[in-house]
Amino acid sequence: MSVHTVSELAKLSGVSVRTLHHYDEIGLLKPARVGENGYRYYGAAELLRLQQILFHRELGLRLEDIRLALDAPDFDLKAALRAHRAHLTAQARRYRALVKTLDATLAALEGETEMDDKQMYRGFPPEKQAQYETWLEDRFGPAAKPEIEASKARMAAMSPADYDGFLAELERVEAELAKAMADGLPADGEAVAPLVARHHAWVALSWARTPDRAAYRVLADMYRDHPDFRARYEARAAGFTDYLVAAMNGFAESRLS
Repeated sequence: MSVHTVSELAKLSGVSVRTLHHYDEIGLLKPARVGENGYRYYGAAELLRLQQILFHRELGLRLEDIRLALDAPDFDLKAALRAHRAHLTAQARRYRALVKTLDATLAALEGETEMDDKQMYRGFPPEKQAQYETWLEDRFGPAAKPEIEASKARMAAMSPADYDGFLAELERVEAELAKAMADGLPADGEAVAPLVARHHAWVALSWARTPDRAAYRVLADMYRDHPDFRARYEARAAGFTDYLVAAMNGFAESRLS
């Protein structure tokens, strides 16, 4: 990377000269050197730091918070870039889902197709995911954070086709488990175990590791105790939440270590 004056960097990055001066004044982005003529000069390290500032601004962080993050002794540029990539990939997937929702709504309004009620809200809202993450961290402490981030990165790495297939498999497994309950099959019985094994495999695909007995039980606890999950499962069939939780706990006890 070449050395750039402040005006050259402004043209290159789209950040105004005035803003770059402000970043210098508050210690967020200092130039590599200042010439005898008073010109600011920016090198490779400063260009990368400005890129990080812009990425963090995209996440809605305040300038002071960005400065503290970038100046932290344990700041890892490669790790930060990977985290930004995971976040933006997830955002891109959500926007693709919203475009599909728009197209489906328009087609329904024009009488070309019928629209399922659930499809009307596909892609909304990201706040729910943040609420689930906060709930998990409040309940299980800081140790939950790396697991959450690994799972999000795993999801972000999926192609749109793989992600659609991933969701379709969960729908099939839940529907078959609900049918097993309707048929009166014991939740912890041998006939239901293969279905729970598929659910366990689905969870393993979404996580960065295969859940052991303790982890799978923690997930069952979340399904039982979080009001949103209970509402979701009860909407499928009355009593399905407790049936699924019992099936997961039975599978964890007999098949996992």
